Amino acid sequence: VQLQASGGGLVQAGGSLTLSCVASGRTLSSYAVGWFRQAPGKEREFVAGSSWSGGGIYYADSVKGRFTISRDNAKNTVSLQMNSLKPEDTAVYYCASGRAWLSSRRAQDYVYWGQGTQVTVSS
Repeated sequence: VQLQASGGGLVQAGGSLTLSCVASGRTLSSYAVGWFRQAPGKEREFVAGSSWSGGGIYYADSVKGRFTISRDNAKNTVSLQMNSLKPEDTAVYYCASGRAWLSSRRAQDYVYWGQGTQVTVSS
């Protein structure tokens, strides 16, 4: 199983980016998916998650109203639309596929991880 994240880059504060994660070897639609991020010197933190059905969506308070997680089951991908980006959103972003179908905020509930994509927001 491999997850490949892409779409990161450098953007000015207030800008937007869309991250994508494509899976091979696993049908993402059968499991929960999540996005996490890790800034330098900080622990990995939950950003957004979705249950297998596309429901059960959760967001970290820090991104609620700005980020949107979505699935494209036909392409076996999950995306994270990020709007109104802030410098504090700067981090490496990871996609993950869950152990089960129910969404979770806990990293230990995800079994497969992408390699991460860097997002840098300048002020």
